Amino acid sequence: MTNEIATRDEQHTVATQQPNSLPAPAPTEGTTALMAWAQEASLAYDMAQKLAATSFVPQSLRGKPGDIAAAILAGSELGMKPMATLKSIDIIQGTPALRAHAMRAVVQRQGHEIELVESTDTHCIMRGRRKGSDTWQTIEWTIDRARLMGLLSKDQWKKNPKGMLVARTTGELSRLIASDALHGMAYVSEELEGTVHGEIAQPRAPLSVAALTAPPAPAPAPEPAAADETHQVTRDDQPPADGIWDAEAAEDSVDWPETAQPGSGN
Repeated sequence: MTNEIATRDEQHTVATQQPNSLPAPAPTEGTTALMAWAQEASLAYDMAQKLAATSFVPQSLRGKPGDIAAAILAGSELGMKPMATLKSIDIIQGTPALRAHAMRAVVQRQGHEIELVESTDTHCIMRGRRKGSDTWQTIEWTIDRARLMGLLSKDQWKKNPKGMLVARTTGELSRLIASDALHGMAYVSEELEGTVHGEIAQPRAPLSVAALTAPPAPAPAPEPAAADETHQVTRDDQPPADGIWDAEAAEDSVDWPETAQPGSGN
């Protein structure tokens, strides 16, 4: 009996000590990269807090250290240094975007080619080709195309149509020949500024459960007729033979229940 107890104690000791003796699993490549990115993000945020109130930060980012840190990280993925990033990335309606000159720089740094062929106030022609390719791609933007898209009412298009045409052509050409070099930041800020958005409907007050389940209010009782008044039934009181709704008669009526008013769809 004593030997059995001793054996069980030894087995219990081995079982409790075995997990602690196992080596820690080696970090995967993804985990290592994520840890390095987290350290970089922490450093970027510390830097952003110091820069948030300076004039080196664009107005759309000033006073927003979180957005500044995100811009610095995004610029780092594109191969840009922090200060260059702050002069090259705009936040347009909550979406980060590169300025046209910065997008050309990113594409050209990867070895792709972009050339300006012709540029005026009414049209812009640019061409480009991927690194190692012999085929040139040509993109043209005209003022008529901008008019069809409703862009000419924008302030920047009125003041600088030539520059806006160059920016639009740059964005379209860069996406065509080197979308992989942009890392998800595929639009220049001038394109987002010219985007036409639909109207935003005004929010309605939320409905409560009580309002949804409450029975309809009773219709007001009609006024009693005078004792000496009688109701003459004439052909005018009858519904039309062809079944067409008499709208004027419906509007003049006062005894429609609240839950079945004409024209209400109920």
